[in-house]
Amino acid sequence: MNLPNKLTLLRVAFIPLCLLFTMLRQNVPAAALFIIACVTDYLDGYIARKQHIVTNFGKFADPVADKILTLTMMVALLARGDYYWWATAIVAARELAVDGLRLVAVNQGIVIPAGRLGKFKTNAQFLSILASLTLAPVWLALSLAILMALLTIISGVQYFVAGKDLFLQDIKHSAEK
Repeated sequence: MNLPNKLTLLRVAFIPLCLLFTMLRQNVPAAALFIIACVTDYLDGYIARKQHIVTNFGKFADPVADKILTLTMMVALLARGDYYWWATAIVAARELAVDGLRLVAVNQGIVIPAGRLGKFKTNAQFLSILASLTLAPVWLALSLAILMALLTIISGVQYFVAGKDLFLQDIKHSAEK
């Protein structure tokens, strides 16, 4: 197993620890582990591209690790009253919709590549969570949550625009019947 994939698995291993410290309201260790997990997200992709060791496992596991990390932290913060229900709902809905679209696309032999906006979305999610975890001023946490929600929605729409051929094929196939 290469280093980028090990970093992805390390990020996954940090999730229960981040969750535990968050639920115990131990914000400093939770934030420290969360930051390390976020850095592994950057490093695994950077190293994989730079060393030309991109793998199918990495292409699958990296975004899944990001989604599990972000949604786990959002739900944990929401459970303790330190996050926004609407932001969590937007992220969960977008991730389920996009993953569903990508599964349909793969079954039809179509690859919908990740957009650059998706990386900004993930980083905005990380920053929004970190602001709430560190109990940043309400105006900052709310501003980051709004920005994150907008990027989440826009990047989700971007996937559906990129996958419009799937819908056109279904319409054409239905009309032929």
